[in-house]
Amino acid sequence: MQIHVHTDNNIDGTDKMTAHVEREVATALSRFSDHLTRVEVHLSDESAGRVTDADIRCMIEARPEGQTPVTVTDDAGSVDAALKGAIHRLNHLLASQEGRQQDEHARTSIRGHTDQ
Repeated sequence: MQIHVHTDNNIDGTDKMTAHVEREVATALSRFSDHLTRVEVHLSDESAGRVTDADIRCMIEARPEGQTPVTVTDDAGSVDAALKGAIHRLNHLLASQEGRQQDEHARTSIRGHTDQ
């Protein structure tokens, strides 16, 4: 799983911050790492430097192998809070999709035998 971190001009994308984001994402998505080819994290300051509530946006796009990419977004007052919120949403979305795929393949038919 490749992890790419992008920031806008209003967020200081230092090497230290990028490494922290990559670590957080890799740890949180380790359960899905064999099925994800790439994860892109986009951090932006929606208020362009002005101080307001929930002005930091974290958008994460995950590309599951052989499937359509999925995207989640979270807004918060800090980079860390927005990142954690977006990771939480992505974990929930990926787990839900995984559950639906498993259900499709393991569903019992009305006649009592499994469809394959």
